[in-house]
Amino acid sequence: MKQRRAVFALGILVIVLVGLASVRRFARQRAPLATPVASVASVASARSELAPPVTSASAAAPVPVVPVRPPAPPYLDTTATTLPEQRSALFTNMQNQLDLPAGALDKIEAIFAASHYLGQGEPKITKHPMTRAECRAIREKNAGLHPEDARCGARNMVPLFDPANGGSTNTANVCIDQFEFPNIPCEYPVTWVRSSEAAEICEAQGKRLCDAHEWEGACAGALHTPEVDYTFGERRIMQEYLHNKTRELIWAYGPKADQAKCGTMSHKSRECYTPDWGICGSNTYPAGAFPECVSRFGVFDQHGNAAEHMNLPIKPEQLGKNGGVGETEMKGSWFIFSSEAVHPDDCRWRALMWHAGPIRALDSHRNYHLGFRCCKDIRPSASADAPDKTDTTVNTAKADGGSP
Repeated sequence: MKQRRAVFALGILVIVLVGLASVRRFARQRAPLATPVASVASVASARSELAPPVTSASAAAPVPVVPVRPPAPPYLDTTATTLPEQRSALFTNMQNQLDLPAGALDKIEAIFAASHYLGQGEPKITKHPMTRAECRAIREKNAGLHPEDARCGARNMVPLFDPANGGSTNTANVCIDQFEFPNIPCEYPVTWVRSSEAAEICEAQGKRLCDAHEWEGACAGALHTPEVDYTFGERRIMQEYLHNKTRELIWAYGPKADQAKCGTMSHKSRECYTPDWGICGSNTYPAGAFPECVSRFGVFDQHGNAAEHMNLPIKPEQLGKNGGVGETEMKGSWFIFSSEAVHPDDCRWRALMWHAGPIRALDSHRNYHLGFRCCKDIRPSASADAPDKTDTTVNTAKADGGSP
């Protein structure tokens, strides 16, 4: 009888112990579900601390947390609703992103203040098809984009030369902005600018407006000498005709046109039937947003986005490198060129006297899809004795802003 009672008690004890073990195991399985999740990073950290070392090669690796990296901070990315707000953000970014010479920004601000339109388009109607953040993401995914060159002595510039004639970065005597002004990657181009204002803005930075052959060479990947690219002594229209007749047919990205590689697929404002500030938005892309729309030198957006002002010398003394200025020339296509390809846009094509006039004219042409970029004379690093031809003079004439 006693043995039977002992066996019965022992059975009861085993059942109780098994039940307690089950309860504990169930509690451990439920515990993580009750733990509040603060973040992916905190959970990953907790798991790495609590879990035993992983020795199996097939074990799943934790998902990395990729930080969002803006351009060189501080960077002001804002959507302005007025022209003063737009300009303020632009000047802040120029100050922070570009190592401008002393006093340059003050001069640039004064040039903008003299115009009622100079900026990145009428904020109330401009609709950009891509944000700056989207542009930065594209450029981050395309590592190895052509960097700036320190030989130029300014941010976001690259040297120009002719490889076929033995030229190199060391023998170059001129540099060009990689991006449309303000020459900041993923910033929108400045539009509604007259050639006189563009020249002043370049000069305020110790640069100058590019000569036509320099812009063409930057696009085509080979800078020809003026003797090759101009027929000085002929009338302008004959010079352009002769140049176009024998020009090399090439685009920045290759020997065949492909508008999809560049910022050409934006749209006009609905009521933009004539270039007017109040009805035509500057619906541009951020500069440098198309990694394939780049020349061999590393110059972006010479097709699409904003067309560009430059200097066309009619005689040798009007070459920028000689300290002169000639007549207005506009190059490149613009942001709706995929749907309205109304003229050739290969690198070396020259328009036949579009809006022709002196560079310094206070009433020179401007519109909602016209911008510019600058060039800069440098001393070739292979010849320390070469003269320094950097033009730092500033024209003090101001545009009155008149009607577009």
